[in-house]
Amino acid sequence: MKNVIIVAVFFITSMVSAQKITNKVVDVACGECKFGMKGDACEMAVKIDGKTYFVDGAKKMEAYVDPHAKDGFCNAVRQATVSGEIVGNRFKATSFALVAEKSKVKAK
Repeated sequence: MKNVIIVAVFFITSMVSAQKITNKVVDVACGECKFGMKGDACEMAVKIDGKTYFVDGAKKMEAYVDPHAKDGFCNAVRQATVSGEIVGNRFKATSFALVAEKSKVKAK
């Protein structure tokens, strides 16, 4: 019985531990407006491996782009290169760099 408890505690601990992310390009947008997440207000979120997480440790959305502009986080899903770790249901960013959008200029 003691071994079962030890194995159970180890299993639960390994599931709760943080998942590290290093220089990964991910989708980023307003968690509520674009990813359908529950929250109190517009807040930046990332999608990593199909799951969405609100972001801690990055600047507020307004520091990167007007959230309500055509290309803003409330209206468009953008991409960012991120590092940090997933802790619980949040992404704790240690670096966050918005990927520049490709120019939409037509070639002649």
